[in-house]
Amino acid sequence: MITSKDNPKLKLVRRLGERGDRRREGLFLSEGEDLLQAGLAAGWTPSFVLVAATEQGEGAAVPASGVEALRVEARLLDAVSSLGSGSRMIAVWPLPEAAAWPADPGGPTTYLHGVADPGNVGTIIRSVDALRGGSVALGPGAADPYGPKAVRASMGSIFTVEVRCEVAFATTPAPRVALVAHGGEPLAALVGATTLVLGAERGGIPPSLLALSDRRVTIGLRERGAESLNVAAAAAIALQRLSSPGR
Repeated sequence: MITSKDNPKLKLVRRLGERGDRRREGLFLSEGEDLLQAGLAAGWTPSFVLVAATEQGEGAAVPASGVEALRVEARLLDAVSSLGSGSRMIAVWPLPEAAAWPADPGGPTTYLHGVADPGNVGTIIRSVDALRGGSVALGPGAADPYGPKAVRASMGSIFTVEVRCEVAFATTPAPRVALVAHGGEPLAALVGATTLVLGAERGGIPPSLLALSDRRVTIGLRERGAESLNVAAAAAIALQRLSSPGR
């Protein structure tokens, strides 16, 4: 059982909280049994799993054979957890290998430009998985989808949705439809879109990307209500429309 905070695996977990270290190590982490189960069900194999030990020295069962599972004193696992309540289980996974964006990605694409909040990125990945399918492409300024907050917000969809980072917008498949706050066509114009384009909540989609988009659409909001939607909420509405164009 791991009983020292200076254990190399605990030090690695601490480093994986930083984007640069995730890239250097080629690893990312998930916290909790549910995310471990989701990764295993999707066919992923963790590099190792850390399990919080009970006072009797036993920990939660790891639901797979052939997975390296190490018991850790609960206080030490809590100390490296990004959750305020601590974690019973932390799994470390290999990052998927980067690949060039294919000429035919084999499904619809949701492109995120400047969506810097990891919770929004993870939630959008989850919505893509639930509503539309296809892939998620991240452009400049987007949060790392493999950061702890994004992984947690994806609720396991990070393991089932094809996610690509640092994708050049011009390489995404047409027709591209940009979701803008004001001045766009009604949501019905989304029908037929191959790439749905989403931008940062404050900055929106830059003019250079709008110029490369085929259409612009806007979600109609009620009068005297909130002036705008959270980007993850707007994405879910647009994705639902794309998945059910006749409604």
